Amino acid sequence: MGMPKVTESQQFADRLRAALESAGVRASPTLVANAFNLRYHGRSITPHTARNWLLGKVMPTQDKLRVLADWLQVSPDELRFGRAPGKTYVFEMNAGPVEMGLSDREMVDRYLSLSQEERKTIRDVVTAFVRAKASESLP
Repeated sequence: MGMPKVTESQQFADRLRAALESAGVRASPTLVANAFNLRYHGRSITPHTARNWLLGKVMPTQDKLRVLADWLQVSPDELRFGRAPGKTYVFEMNAGPVEMGLSDREMVDRYLSLSQEERKTIRDVVTAFVRAKASESLP
């Protein structure tokens, strides 16, 4: 007997749960339904619908997928189909290789679309945060 085939909607559910985790949102059907409904201008969904998305029983329609992706700061295509080929970001950090989650990869894509001047501003802000955090940990 071979392995059971993982369906497209189950793969979507895995990506949805990963995107929720990456965004710091608990994968609770009620929580997901409520947060989704605040952002969606069509007919609201029930926690039962959100539960079916999270369990991979059904896929959201394209308009709902776009709202989910926008809320969770990931690209709709990545949420729907998985990582685009050639879009893996692995960085060699001091502690070894680090693979970024969906929201981090999306943020890097946005950063790379900025002008050199805008990128410098972002780097300056990040540097200021790191310095502030380092000074907090001093005795």
